[in-house]
Parts: sequence; structure tokens; C-alpha cells
Amino acid sequence: MASASPPPTPTPAAGASAGSLLRRWKLWLLPAVLSGLVALLLSLLYMGGILTPDSSLHRLPIALVDADTGRPLPGERRNLGAQLSSEIVSSSPGEDVQWRRLTRAEAHDQLASGRVYGALVIPADFTDSVRALAEGAADKRPTLTLLTNPGMGSLGSALADQVSGRAAGEASRVLGERLTESSGGGASPSERLLLRDPIAVTTEVGHPIGSRSGLGLSAFYYTLLLVLAGFLAGNIIHNGVDTGLGYADSEIGPWHSRRPTVPVSRAATLLVKMGMTAGLAVLTTALIMVATVGILGMDAPHLPLLALFSYCASLTVGLGVQAINAAFGGIGQLVAMFVFIALALPSSGATVPLEAVPEFYRVLGVFEPMRQLAAGVRAILYFDAQADAGLARAWVMIAIGFAAALVFGFAMARYYDRKGLHRMVPRPE
Repeated sequence: MASASPPPTPTPAAGASAGSLLRRWKLWLLPAVLSGLVALLLSLLYMGGILTPDSSLHRLPIALVDADTGRPLPGERRNLGAQLSSEIVSSSPGEDVQWRRLTRAEAHDQLASGRVYGALVIPADFTDSVRALAEGAADKRPTLTLLTNPGMGSLGSALADQVSGRAAGEASRVLGERLTESSGGGASPSERLLLRDPIAVTTEVGHPIGSRSGLGLSAFYYTLLLVLAGFLAGNIIHNGVDTGLGYADSEIGPWHSRRPTVPVSRAATLLVKMGMTAGLAVLTTALIMVATVGILGMDAPHLPLLALFSYCASLTVGLGVQAINAAFGGIGQLVAMFVFIALALPSSGATVPLEAVPEFYRVLGVFEPMRQLAAGVRAILYFDAQADAGLARAWVMIAIGFAAALVFGFAMARYYDRKGLHRMVPRPE
């Protein structure tokens, strides 16, 4: 008896050619519109926040310390330190700078808690040194000190240093005119040159940070890692669960498959995704800390607190991604990208201070997650985990974000379930 021949191997049916498909303008329409909008918006958002920090200054907080204890010069009621500090505050352009008149101890406290970007210090012997210079009894210029705060980021500290330097230079010019006029013609050429620009300026670090802190940028990049880990893991989990439950195709290289659909409600699916997000956030944050702190040696005090904060921050971002995907479906990943990345980066205040960006970004910074998380990480890494350095606000905003993700996500999922808007008609295995 002859054996049965094997069934013929199916061959793909002839379909449309690539050329004919490319000529279909409708096939181009949606990708072209979305790609163009994304490129345009990203360009405007990212570049719009960094191009004009000097002209966008708005109440940049800088400490002004008048420690001058010298007696006033003849014919004057106040010493030069009091006069100089008043002139600096009154001459500040508009709302650009917020000079905070503090004592030396208060200035150091605000530098150490990240509440000011720098400080301009008038020393205790300022009036006495000017008097000695005017009388020809000294050949050393009176000195003002600029204190920097590298923990606030290299650009923020540099802006404060630039503003303070300009104020000191203008003070030196005004004081030089007065001293030159009062000296008459009795001063020698070298003395007149010294009197014309009498104030020297020195720069010191007001609140030092570790040498392995990226000049104050490690907080930003560490925060970015937490946000990206939460964002990417959330989308990976979203796609993986949909594939595993048969609601999306699996395609790896030339291999394509689709599992039998598991009948499950949207709310239950979201619960599974959020549960996996909570579990895998332990792994991702642990690996981030192993890489950055353990392998690369990033300066990281308060390790237990940093670990807890990192987990909660990344988890909240991941839950937010799941909620947005549940609400918006196919375009959810694009919406989440704008919420957690595109709008968050330029409004984070971690590289360019919010006091040096246009008003639009300052408004975004009130609620955008990266702004809150960066402040918390910065407080832990640079400012001894002080609550008023931004850590307390960061915890509050994490709690709000956590609750908002749960409420929004499950509200939308249950609404779709009640409306009978099932994702797909289940099919048997």
C-alpha cells in the first residue's frame, strides 16, 4: 500500500508590491503627521528652554551678606558695607535677581540646603580697608567674596557667580569715582590707578560637594535614569503582558506568533501590569544603584534613603505609564513620552535653573515629575537629605503621583469595561 504523500507546504499569496504601497498617500499620512509634530514639538521644547538663560532670569535667589563692622567714613552716617549692599539691591534690574540680605550663618545655611545659588559677602573690615587705601596707608585692595554653590548645578552656580560679579564690578566703579574725586590731585599715578578700581573679588566654594558628583550634574543624570527606567520598564511590561495574554502579536525577527486570547477585563489587565511594575522596579532601581554607586563610584551619602526614594520614584513613573497606556491605548506610549520625558526634561530645573527659563517652563515645573524627583535626589546627594532642600516636596509629589496613577488608570479601565468596550473578542485555544 502506497504511503500518503505529505501535504504541500503553503506559500504566501502574491500581494501588493512595495512600490505600489509607497504610492498610497493615505499610508503616509498618519506617520508623517505624527513624526512631524513630534520633531517640531521636541525641538521647540528642548531648545526653547536653554537658549536665553541670561535674558530669562526671574528672581534668581542669591544671598547678600553685609558683615562690615567698620565705622562710617567722615561725613557719612553708614559704613560702606551698608551703603554697598543697599546699592546692589536697589540697582538690580527688575525681577531678575532676588537678593536675600542674610547674616553669614544664614547664608551658609541656605547654601547648604540649596535655597540660594550663591552669595556675595562684604567682609567685616571692608570700610576700614577702604579708609586705609584712601589715606595711602595700604597697597592692598579691599576684597569682596563670591561664594558658589556647585550642588545647584554648574550653570546655576555660574549664573549666580556672574550676577554677583557684575554687582561687585559696578560697586567698585562707583566707589572708585568717589575715592578718585576725594583724593584730589595729591595721589601718585599708581595710587590713582588703584583708587579708580579699588575692590578686588575672590571666589570660594560656599557649599562643597563630592569630587565624584559630576560638578553638580550627577543628581540630574541619576534622576534621568530613574525616570527612564520607570518609563521603559512600564512600556516593556505593557507590551509583554498584552502579548502573553493574546491581545498583541509577538514578532521577533522572522518569527511571528499570536497566543490564544485570555478573556480578562481591562481593569484586571491593568492590575497585572501595575503589580509587575511594582515587582520589577525593585530590580531596575537596584541595578541602577549597583552601576552608579557600586561600579562607577558616584558620591552617594544616605544610601538607604536614596534606595527607598529611587524605588518609589521609578515605581510612580511606571504606574503613570501603565495608567496612560490603559486610558489612551495605541498612542499611550507617545502620550507618556511627552508627559515623562519631552515636557519633563526642559522643566526639570536640574541643568538650567527654573529661574533662568521662560515662564512656560516654570509653570510646567510646578507639576512635572522630573522637577520634583530631581529636587529630591539633589537634596539626598548634596544637601544632607534636608527636608527644606526639596526632599519634603519630592515625597509629597511622589505620593500625589502614585495616587493619581491608580485613580486615573483604574477609573478609565473600569469605565471602558462598564461600557462594554472590550479590547478583543476572546477566541478559544
